[in-house]
Amino acid sequence: MHNNVRTLLATTALFFSTQMLPMTVSANAGCAFEKDQQGFIATCSEEKQEVILTGVIQSQTLATELPGYAEGFTNYQVDAQAIAVLKAIKEPTKIVVIIGTWCPDCHRETPHFMRIIEATANPNIEVEYIGVDRSKQDPEGLAAKYAFSRIPTFIVMQQGNELGRIVERPQATLEADLVNIVK
Repeated sequence: MHNNVRTLLATTALFFSTQMLPMTVSANAGCAFEKDQQGFIATCSEEKQEVILTGVIQSQTLATELPGYAEGFTNYQVDAQAIAVLKAIKEPTKIVVIIGTWCPDCHRETPHFMRIIEATANPNIEVEYIGVDRSKQDPEGLAAKYAFSRIPTFIVMQQGNELGRIVERPQATLEADLVNIVK
């Protein structure tokens, strides 16, 4: 019984402490369990520091300010056949990428996508990155224009119409899934 009360108090304190953080700049939310962690509740001293960027984000900012993005970008080997198809797109195409800079799936997929776009080097493809906070919102309400529930979400559009999207992770690879959407 004593442990249940301690657990409830610790969880309540953690919840209310995260509600006081400025979500658009940075946060200490999301306790992570370290290798030497004892018990099942991580304390504030064990929380990971993270940066939460919201609104329109430049790809250069992602590459330089977020740990792991540069490495994920550099080490990703693109599929040359799929890149050739993407290079041949003549129709103006916009890809909206909704990400959370705090999200592990985004840390995995977004650098790969950035590498694909660089390798494609097609002026007919425009990319807009929109960062959301943990409640999946941004101050300008940009992401709210696109019905989404999971991130990352890659929305491919031509002539203002959505052709398709990749949600969380690709079915095959990002390049192959993009090719299937624009065909």
